[in-house]
Amino acid sequence: MTWRASVLTLFPEMFPGPLGHSLADRALKADIWSLQTVNIRDFATDRHRTVDDAPFGGGAGMVLRPDVVDAAIASVADDRPLVFLTPRGRTLAQQDVRRYAGGSGVILLCGRYEGVDQRVIEARGMEEVSIGDYVLSGGELPALVLLDAAIRLLPGVMGAADSAAEESFSERLVEYPHYTRPAEWQGRRVPDVLLSGHHAAVAAWRRTEAERTTRERRPDLWDAYTSATRAAPVVSPAAAP
Repeated sequence: MTWRASVLTLFPEMFPGPLGHSLADRALKADIWSLQTVNIRDFATDRHRTVDDAPFGGGAGMVLRPDVVDAAIASVADDRPLVFLTPRGRTLAQQDVRRYAGGSGVILLCGRYEGVDQRVIEARGMEEVSIGDYVLSGGELPALVLLDAAIRLLPGVMGAADSAAEESFSERLVEYPHYTRPAEWQGRRVPDVLLSGHHAAVAAWRRTEAERTTRERRPDLWDAYTSATRAAPVVSPAAAP
């Protein structure tokens, strides 16, 4: 079954953008996923094709109208998650990406101006998602980020079956360091354990390095990882099936 992405935007020409290259492009051509862009402006009802208006209560900027946005959503609405890309949303995490990739697809609403009228957000039960604590000109780049993260998890997209399982955030840890040939470069040697051929020792080194890097660079992830580790049930050998 083809994984379907519908993107509601004022700038459909921004898609597929970088998704028209490399893994995502090959997967698109192989019908592993499909892309539908919907121009929100096509659902404006006046001769000027107006999609926004001044905010009630005053203030700078303009707000996308609920009637126009709702009509655009209605043109593609089904059982797929409806995601509004906005700086005020929860931060996109790998578990969200896995959930989106595991379904039939997503509908993405790209905000512009000061945002979208709150009433249509509530009426449509949108998920509000952010890719970080900063403000961009619109939701198109976050939509591309979310799609790239999800598409690469679809069956048949990545070459190595276990690549995704070992990546950063798969177990609340960032990834361990990587090395390749030559074994010595500018006086810097690859860690001896990686040249040992001892698979258990390599696995232990990688786990230790992932834990160390997470602890040093991402204390928020480290706290979540250690909390989950403490909460995990301990199964004695006698009780194991």
